[in-house]
Amino acid sequence: MNAPLSLEFFPPKTPEGSAKLRAVRQELYRLKPEFCSVTYGAGGSTQTGTFDTVAEILNEGVAAASHLSCIGATRDRVREELTQLRSMGVQRLVALRGDLPSGYGAGGEFHYASDLIAFIRQETGDAFRIEAACYPEVHPQAKSPDSDMQAFAQKVRAGADSAITQYFFNADAYFRFMDEARKAQLDIPVVPGIMPITSSTQLMRFSDACGAEIPRWIRLRLQAFGDDTASIKAFGLDVVTGLCEQLRRGGAPGLHFYTMNQSAATAELCKRLGMI
Repeated sequence: MNAPLSLEFFPPKTPEGSAKLRAVRQELYRLKPEFCSVTYGAGGSTQTGTFDTVAEILNEGVAAASHLSCIGATRDRVREELTQLRSMGVQRLVALRGDLPSGYGAGGEFHYASDLIAFIRQETGDAFRIEAACYPEVHPQAKSPDSDMQAFAQKVRAGADSAITQYFFNADAYFRFMDEARKAQLDIPVVPGIMPITSSTQLMRFSDACGAEIPRWIRLRLQAFGDDTASIKAFGLDVVTGLCEQLRRGGAPGLHFYTMNQSAATAELCKRLGMI
């Protein structure tokens, strides 16, 4: 039996983007995702778009998870958002620290994602299944791998039910992270985040920003293709299919696809993996 899969979208900024994302979702619903998550901009900057997209997914008959970030937020604001999400019928949250919008000071009443998770539990009990984030290649702002694992432990102890990883292309990073988590008796399911490779410039930019490592052999091959998008996509499908196969063989409890609001690459990956 296939492990479950889930899909991530970001809220569109234009009516055209919204129409395109509706079409993309309909194509990807054939994969029978366990849920679809919707990202949340720095400092809550996309809150309306996030919640509107979540509501559309729910109305389409699919479980939806809202991202919720807390940096720069007050308890009152988060309390209001939790009330709104419950009234919409949301049952799953992806609880994150998040980024401050540029130009903002530290501000807010939460410092870490674990603070947000503890607050959600305190306010709503078991009303939500809470997903936390984790970083097999270590969070770029962590002082050390040990301190990063301690941060993950705090999220688990605060009440996270499961976790989704930052994307990566080295399966050993995930398996090593899982070994360390088990040693620390952190036994929640940890689902690998999967980034399809469709554009080398976009991938380099994202990876530099979030601290995800692109192995040198992948980076050099992508650079060698230049502007040959067909070769980049074909190579990307081979690389990411192989990664997913390794993860599934190694017991990963599911796969979470960062779709980038596109359907073709995720659908083809799942077809190759026998998930359709």
